[in-house]
Amino acid sequence: MAKVKQVGLLAAGCQPWNKDVCAASGDRFAYCATLAIYIYQLDQQYNEFKLRSIMSEHKKTITAISWCPDNPDLFASASADNLLIIWNVAEQKALARLDNTKGVPTSVSWYWNSLDGVAFVSQRGPLYIWVYGGAEPGVTVHKEAHSFLSDICLFRWHPTKKGKLVFGHTDGSLSIFQPGTKSQKHVLRPESLEGTDEEDPVSALEWDLLSTDYLLVSNLHNGIRLVDSEALACITSFCFPSAAASVQCLAWVPSAPGMFITGDSQVGVLRVWNVSRSTPLDSFKLKKTGFHALHVLNSPPKKALSSCSPSKSQHTSSTSEAVPPPTLSHNRSFSLPPGHVVCCFMDGGVGLYDMGAKKWDFLRDLGHVETIFDCKFKPDDPNLLATASFDGTIKIWDTNTLTAVYTSPGNEGVVYSLSWAPGDLNCIAGATSRNGAFIWDVRKGKIITRFNEHGKNGIFCISWSHKDSKRIATCSGDGFCIIRTIDGKILHKYKHPAAVFGCDWSQNNKDMIATGCEDKNVRVYYLATSSDQPLKVFTGHLAKVFHVRWSPLREGILCSGSDDGTVRIWDYTQDACINVLSGHTAPVRGLMWNTEVPYLLISGSWDYTIRVWDTRDGTCLDTVYDHGADVYGLTCHQSRPFTMASCSRDSTVRLWSLSPLISPLLLSIITDQPWEKTIGNTDTAMVPGSPALLCGKVSRDIKQELDKLSADIREKKLRWFSECFSPPGGSSNLWDLVSVINGQDDSLLPASYSKGVMHMKHLLKFKTSEAQELTIVKMSKFGGGIGAPSKEERLKEAADIHLRLGQIQRYCELMVELGQWEKALSVAPGVSMKYWKKLMQRRAEQLMTEDNDDTIPYCIATGDIKKLVSFFTGRGQLLEALIIAEGACEGNIRAPQSSQVNHTTNDVDNRQQYQSLLHTVCKDLAESYFQDGCSVLAACCHLAVDNVEFAMWSLIRGNELELAACVGLVLGEAANQSTAYCLELLAKKYMTTPTWELSAELLQMIPDNHILVAKLCAFYPGSTEEVDQFHERCGLPSSEECKALAEGAMSEGDLFSEVKFNLLSCEPVNALRIGIDHVKEQLTGSDWTVDSVQPILDLISYIRTDCLIMSKWTEARSELLILCGYIGGLLAIRRQYSSIVPALYEYTSQLLKRREVCVPLKIEQLSVELDAWRACTQSNSNPPSESQREEFSCLQRRIQPTDSAPLVLCGADYVTGSNLPSHSDVQLSCFTGHRIQGPVFLLEDGKSVISLNDALMWAKVNPFSPLGTGVRINPF
Repeated sequence: MAKVKQVGLLAAGCQPWNKDVCAASGDRFAYCATLAIYIYQLDQQYNEFKLRSIMSEHKKTITAISWCPDNPDLFASASADNLLIIWNVAEQKALARLDNTKGVPTSVSWYWNSLDGVAFVSQRGPLYIWVYGGAEPGVTVHKEAHSFLSDICLFRWHPTKKGKLVFGHTDGSLSIFQPGTKSQKHVLRPESLEGTDEEDPVSALEWDLLSTDYLLVSNLHNGIRLVDSEALACITSFCFPSAAASVQCLAWVPSAPGMFITGDSQVGVLRVWNVSRSTPLDSFKLKKTGFHALHVLNSPPKKALSSCSPSKSQHTSSTSEAVPPPTLSHNRSFSLPPGHVVCCFMDGGVGLYDMGAKKWDFLRDLGHVETIFDCKFKPDDPNLLATASFDGTIKIWDTNTLTAVYTSPGNEGVVYSLSWAPGDLNCIAGATSRNGAFIWDVRKGKIITRFNEHGKNGIFCISWSHKDSKRIATCSGDGFCIIRTIDGKILHKYKHPAAVFGCDWSQNNKDMIATGCEDKNVRVYYLATSSDQPLKVFTGHLAKVFHVRWSPLREGILCSGSDDGTVRIWDYTQDACINVLSGHTAPVRGLMWNTEVPYLLISGSWDYTIRVWDTRDGTCLDTVYDHGADVYGLTCHQSRPFTMASCSRDSTVRLWSLSPLISPLLLSIITDQPWEKTIGNTDTAMVPGSPALLCGKVSRDIKQELDKLSADIREKKLRWFSECFSPPGGSSNLWDLVSVINGQDDSLLPASYSKGVMHMKHLLKFKTSEAQELTIVKMSKFGGGIGAPSKEERLKEAADIHLRLGQIQRYCELMVELGQWEKALSVAPGVSMKYWKKLMQRRAEQLMTEDNDDTIPYCIATGDIKKLVSFFTGRGQLLEALIIAEGACEGNIRAPQSSQVNHTTNDVDNRQQYQSLLHTVCKDLAESYFQDGCSVLAACCHLAVDNVEFAMWSLIRGNELELAACVGLVLGEAANQSTAYCLELLAKKYMTTPTWELSAELLQMIPDNHILVAKLCAFYPGSTEEVDQFHERCGLPSSEECKALAEGAMSEGDLFSEVKFNLLSCEPVNALRIGIDHVKEQLTGSDWTVDSVQPILDLISYIRTDCLIMSKWTEARSELLILCGYIGGLLAIRRQYSSIVPALYEYTSQLLKRREVCVPLKIEQLSVELDAWRACTQSNSNPPSESQREEFSCLQRRIQPTDSAPLVLCGADYVTGSNLPSHSDVQLSCFTGHRIQGPVFLLEDGKSVISLNDALMWAKVNPFSPLGTGVRINPF
């Protein structure tokens, strides 16, 4: 099972070089980075788009993608290695490949005449048609579309006129083909180009959806035209407000006939046009950088909108039906048609803009679009990560929010390497392929120094000395490693016989630096001498050496990675190679030592993997397969030593937790072991086979701080170590909330607290001060309806008369009709407060149906909290709903009073109502975080309203067991029950050699633990002597004494004790027989419940594995597995583990079918129960039958927990990282046959896999492996 856990992903941006790089269909949209396609899908429940998958089969730049118009699950992609792939998005796999497209396809589109055909074209044609399925697969050439005189930029089939086709060329002309008519080649060039041989490439082409002949064309320099492909005439040329504006992308808006949008290339202005006007109707500046591509999604209809556009007949053109555009008066903004636009920008940003609501539904601002060569954490801030890329920029990311916060000016060619200035200097040194090296001042946002000593040669590595902040080293293709001061004075020039690729300053000696060279050697130089010769040269690699890294914890030890696929460890003091780490199948690039555990080394390679090594004996502890291309950079931050970032040619950065590699260490802290079990020196830690010890600065600092304390030592110890072990993403936020609940003074809260999930008592305080800062920002006006002027004037006159007559209510109604709500509402109180409130509610409802945020003030003024909360919840804006509910709880929002009666009792009722509303919203928000793979943030939401049990349960369901145990112990009594359950699960995790002792320690922390300890001892393997020693260590009688106690319990009729002591005796099989007979007898009756049989069944399941799998106990084993499977299925129904219920029932049926057993269960009955459960709980079209209802209510009676049952909260497990798509490690679940998203769990046969989430849920309800071998499953 993977020990390294993926906890974060920084997706790539959209490439700005090819045309058709974004596409959409139904509730999905896709965009291309250079080597991978990112697919986002709408999460219906939370109404937000989430990254569903990353498709990465292409090894060279992707040139075009196209979504199948008839099947929303299929799309095609082409790339520069002459490859065309058909993908199935739902199954995340390639269906068909065409390996030789005879040229690089510049444009791809689905063929109108075949369900499984794709057309593609490159350069001057011809147009090829590839039919990949059906009776006659193969590639054919379009009869007429060939022999063009100018290269093709893109082509489009007509959406309704079968077979009609247009090509756009680089010379600005179009070629039009239509079956049965003469083809028109190279026509309709922009007028200004006629008679010249200037080029003006066609940058966009879209057919008018409502006409057979009209199409929009955009040329790079000559702008946009509407042309008639039949009459070969230009109908309209569209004019831009300024000559500087140019456009490369456009799209029709399907929901508004005659309307289209464009995106400016220089700056992110979205313009809205109607074909009947040559100037734009409106424009919005969405971003500073220009547009690269646009695609309009038909918005999924939210509600039936009152202002739907009339349906048009299909055969007319939108221009013949063009409605006159509304006149835009200065105080009314033009209302955009509903629709979402996928916007891709020149800087790699990708967003989904909601035109109707004029807001981003999703925006991934900034993103690398090419290989990321290097990544480094900021020395004084573990939340900031810098990345250097082939795209010529360095970007800085916030690892808590996974968003880009800064980007360097760019245009640097390729940035190969970066190095932060020491401490808090806020500068980064960058190394480029042809522009030398530079220092970028992050705060000022500009380059402040350049170094050009290497000329135009590429600089492959730059390293800022952290022991002497004035020195910077660079190494280059010119064979020199140059050391200079930050103001450019050269201190040393070390000449190598070939290109130098890597250099690294020693962490212990400020004057020592190592280099890696193309001549296969590693050199060490000493700066304190004037000699330019190396102090040491290490030979041994069989190909060029790339990076070198000094160990931060062991003096004189360094490692090097090479193109020979190995990593070598060198000891400077012995002049020797002390280990060779073999395993990678391609050149090694990324290298990183762990800063706390001296033997841990991590490497990344061109074989797409990351490997974790134990350098004491050279074993590979884990291999990670999630990147989709070469892994170049690896880094971790000293104060968060077990969180690692990696970067790759797949343009992503991924965050990993290394904590599972050394989790027993945190357990030693939880069980309060002596210091020497957790913190030690490097010599002790380096003894092969010895347990891991912390030897770095962070652990020493924590110990020193703890030694100074006189109170709260245990709480602080748990918190500080837990934060050191936890990845970013909410753990600090969680601990802040724990401190608030434990009564810590608010003044001690860190500044970052207000940016996360706050406790309810702080939410208003912080939000109010935030609002005060924002009051300077002016609010925009409300929009109103638009009526025809003549009618408008008449109504206005009538309203004035009513007003003068004192008929205020009539005046108000007329004003409403005119859409002048403000006027109506301002005088409505003159009728009555009741009427005013009614009018306010009408306005609010109207705005709600339009999904307009302007509804908010109306709901708040009338105290209509429930409606507003459901408005926000329905849109998936749970944070907004939370703030509203909290405002109501604090009594800040209340309905206006129309009489002077005493309202205190009313207020109290309302307050209670709002309190429960607040809890509901917090629960919803927590669940949305949880489903997004953020169980720690989900726990924060529960703690914010003091819901300790739910918070603990979120952590346990997310399998954050170590963190949950630490938090539970600090919270004390409020968390007792769930802390005990958590410690029990952790003890199960460590019921294995060599951690039995640890398991016993954990169980001894649980009050009332005698049954748990008995189970542990029953499962402990070993000779009689070893077993008795373990019994004694756990305070239990010896196995001989247990035999006698079992006989005593039998004579007293105490069945549970009889089974328990038999299990602990030398003949545990007796327990198996007695227990199974008891359970079978129970099941033959009619009134048994799960809680009446489960305790005995669970107890006997702890029989030692070596004893259970003996062939002579085959029948007893089979019966035990069947009973555990069946009761497990019922427990899974109780806990709402719906994804594994069918698997448990299927497992039980298969065992019943295949094994000779005598149990009171029938296969037919199992399938009746499963069908009843499905019919009554799964949302399907057929309602359950009467017999299914009866069957299910009988099931529910059986699974109803008794009062004495320990608290169990329901809901499926979902571990961190479950939502992060992996690139290359495609595994199919043996439960469902579908591809597993997120972490996988390998079963004991070494080949069957299930998702880690399913494995965790299975193990909580049935201890035995799904393979039916009798081996226990341990995914914790």
